[in-house]
Amino acid sequence: MTRLAGFLGGSSNPHAERFAAGMARLMAGNAQSLGFSQGAFAAAGATVPAIASDRGCIAVVDGIFYNGSELPGAGRGAAIQLIETYREAGFAGALKRINGDFAVALFDERDGALWLGRDRIGVRPLYYLAQDGSFAFASRPQALRALPGVSREVNARHVAVFAGSHYRYIDNVPDESPFAGIKQLPAASFVELRGQRLQVDRYWSLDQQPEWTENEATLAERYRELLREAVGSRLKAARKPVFTLSGGMDSSSVLACAVDIAGERLEAVSSVYADKTYDESDDIRGFVAEKVARWQPIPIEDFDLFDVVRQMVRAHDEPVATATWLSHFLLTRSVAEQGYDVVFGGLGGDELNAGEYEYFVFNFADLRHRGLHADLEHEIATWAQHHDHPIYRKHRDAAMSHLTRLAGEGAGEVLVDRERMNRYFPAVQSSYYDLHGFRPVLDHPFSSWLKNRTYQDIFRETAPCCLRAEDRNCASAGLGHADPFFDHRLVEFMFRVPGAMKIRDGVTKRLLREAMKGILPEETRTRIKKTGWNAPAHIWFNGPAVDQLLDLVHSRVFRERGVYDVAEVVRLIEEHRSIVNSGAAKDNHMMFLWQLLNVELWFQEVVDHVPELAAA
Repeated sequence: MTRLAGFLGGSSNPHAERFAAGMARLMAGNAQSLGFSQGAFAAAGATVPAIASDRGCIAVVDGIFYNGSELPGAGRGAAIQLIETYREAGFAGALKRINGDFAVALFDERDGALWLGRDRIGVRPLYYLAQDGSFAFASRPQALRALPGVSREVNARHVAVFAGSHYRYIDNVPDESPFAGIKQLPAASFVELRGQRLQVDRYWSLDQQPEWTENEATLAERYRELLREAVGSRLKAARKPVFTLSGGMDSSSVLACAVDIAGERLEAVSSVYADKTYDESDDIRGFVAEKVARWQPIPIEDFDLFDVVRQMVRAHDEPVATATWLSHFLLTRSVAEQGYDVVFGGLGGDELNAGEYEYFVFNFADLRHRGLHADLEHEIATWAQHHDHPIYRKHRDAAMSHLTRLAGEGAGEVLVDRERMNRYFPAVQSSYYDLHGFRPVLDHPFSSWLKNRTYQDIFRETAPCCLRAEDRNCASAGLGHADPFFDHRLVEFMFRVPGAMKIRDGVTKRLLREAMKGILPEETRTRIKKTGWNAPAHIWFNGPAVDQLLDLVHSRVFRERGVYDVAEVVRLIEEHRSIVNSGAAKDNHMMFLWQLLNVELWFQEVVDHVPELAAA
């Protein structure tokens, strides 16, 4: 795992290389740097050369080009390949030709142009800062905050949304970071900087295309080939891979494809819990018996919640979206100690295959719009049959209510779930930021409600915060990570698949299930129940940690920070404790309490501390 950094301050700035190398070392230890006429680049943590200079071009790369053998400069390292491909196709053209997970920078001394680029889905991070005639970039925002003269102010809108809204809305503005003045380069985008003129543009997008007309068997075969190619290319780049494994289709499909390609069983790890609410051990064991050489169930227990969250926010530079990533954080520590180098996962599978429960509603909207009323009634009935829940009830009236709230009248118009978004607004003081003025952006590039909902999740809601958390957890443990479902060829393919091949008869991921015949064990392939990758945070916030949390909320520093309404927060904590202790079939507040703890500990551990550039 490489972390990259760069500083441009003009030919008169004698500190460029020290700044660039210091930022890189702050993120990942030892750094290699290259100075040039206008500034310097640096890379840290690389196991192979990730920085190079060639005939007036300087490049630095964080990530992997999976089609490196197809690019010019093969065998000379990714930085040289970026330079050579840039010479042939220009910068945007080079990014289009690369299939990979990457953040890259290139400076062309011939015309003084600086270019930054990020992979299509945003698997690798990249931040930048322009101020006082200088420009800097880095893989993490805290490195930029270490530069002289950088504002210590936070982005109040970002903080307030994290503090008092649902985690889905944290990344609704893709070019923002939690810090004022520090920008994030959005996925599939590039920066061109010439002198003081900075331009950000996209080099790839998902546009509406005709849906595939082939039958399901034919498309399943093509899907299987694409997924195997995505897994295989990432497998080649790993020395000693390990696979995270849940009881669901996504991680299981990735591992099963890898086993099929390797011709032997491979190794897997899973987070397991004493509380059975989110523990998937029983669902995993059948798969393990058939496909896994060594399975390590890693118990997530006996940890200090506050201490682990402090470690996480220091590693992430920002609050962490959901409690699931605490389990992943502890898992990566165990994995790193055993010499693995790349952690494979199933991120992206839900978005591509319509695996989330709420996607049913948008499939209903598509059926209604097309006048398929018998199909709509059948899908509602089978949805209720397979997925009813004591808290989140499934029946026809519920389906109609969800359609009214979430599906607009315009073709493909997805609406904001205001009940979810607004639920904790009263906990944030309007004097800090008035959340009632927050208007999230919803993109509608397709005429399908289902496609627009999944597109929104990939680029503005679920995927960005998950990819960021995975990246930071793995990088802080010295690990790489791979998510084959987010191979852009798979993404493009799946956005042309008809909805009936994603959801049918109340069952999700239909095409994936068909594609995995003969690869996945039947028990896994045909399982309808979805536990969901989650963690028992309802229990974590119902033991000794509750008293710690109340002490924190009543502290002077918490009150004076002015983000939260203390009385409302205390009410929510006590209500959460009452719900969990009673065992009532009622939604608790574990997600809000997780976000609260993260926000305050992030202020304490990151915002309130001025980082220093690491010396050589």
